[in-house]
Amino acid sequence: MAEEAQNRVQAAVESAVQELERDSIRGMQGAMFRCSARCCENSTASMQQVQQCIERCHSPLAQAQAIVTGELERFQDRLSRCTLHCNDKAKDALEAGGTEARVRAQLDACVAACGDDHLRLIPAMAKKMKDSLAALRQ
Repeated sequence: MAEEAQNRVQAAVESAVQELERDSIRGMQGAMFRCSARCCENSTASMQQVQQCIERCHSPLAQAQAIVTGELERFQDRLSRCTLHCNDKAKDALEAGGTEARVRAQLDACVAACGDDHLRLIPAMAKKMKDSLAALRQ
């Protein structure tokens, strides 16, 4: 049961990230490459000026990647804290004399609940990332 929840969360996160990549990041990548190419076409610029130009072109994409990475890390941290709480509850139940089979079932149910709870957070997280990326393009 816990593994199924984990797989559902992973699939939903991957789907959200793929949609974000397709709808937002891919366009930013194209703009970055076109901008960088224009930098290289400037025959009057010094090597340092061209490099600085390219770095400016890369900046929005780097910011976008930092936004996505940060949101995914926060999501993962929250999910990890939830599952750690489940593990603590299971350890406490074992120490209180619970049977291993019963504690395992409770742990699985708790972890599955974590997965379901966090599954519901994914659309808001994806919207937040999309809005943040849209703000970068303005």
